[in-house]
Amino acid sequence: MSNSHLFLKSGFPRVNLQNGLGRYVCQLQRITFKYCKTSGCSKGMRDFLENQLLDFSTKNPGVVVYVKPRRHRQPVIVGEYLNGDRHWLCVRSFTEEQLTKWIDLMRKQNANTSVVRMRKQWHTDWPSIQGAWTPFTHQHPELTTTTFPNPKYSKPIDIEQTATEKLLELFQKQKLEDEPGTEKIAQQ
Repeated sequence: MSNSHLFLKSGFPRVNLQNGLGRYVCQLQRITFKYCKTSGCSKGMRDFLENQLLDFSTKNPGVVVYVKPRRHRQPVIVGEYLNGDRHWLCVRSFTEEQLTKWIDLMRKQNANTSVVRMRKQWHTDWPSIQGAWTPFTHQHPELTTTTFPNPKYSKPIDIEQTATEKLLELFQKQKLEDEPGTEKIAQQ
């Protein structure tokens, strides 16, 4: 087992706060594009800024867009969300189409979807005072102390006709209907 989980944030699963129940509120508050004006690995970022940045900003008026040129650095996109989380994405040598998809993902995702080491595997808004449900919740208590196999619980179920017998019967009926002499009798 690796120790990489030691550097992750630790927490409990967070609920999405029913975003969209009344009206949808975009969780992305601010996006910053950092790139180099001359570097080859920033070409996709420069193409995106020239061709699609105005469309993005007009379609998303609630998102503040910052463009920050930096010399001799790799291109990075930083998304800041309403709950204060910041997501960094290194977009070195990405194409314009790949950038568009990643930016669209950052715009649509909830800030709570970041990588977190979970302390519990489940979360509920209304915790039960009775405890979690299991398959044995409504079983008779004597099943907990019974040793198996037990003849009381191992009785075969009374079946009038097995599936094989039923199929054989249907086959015999179909066989009788297909014979040429029996058609006349069935029609009369």
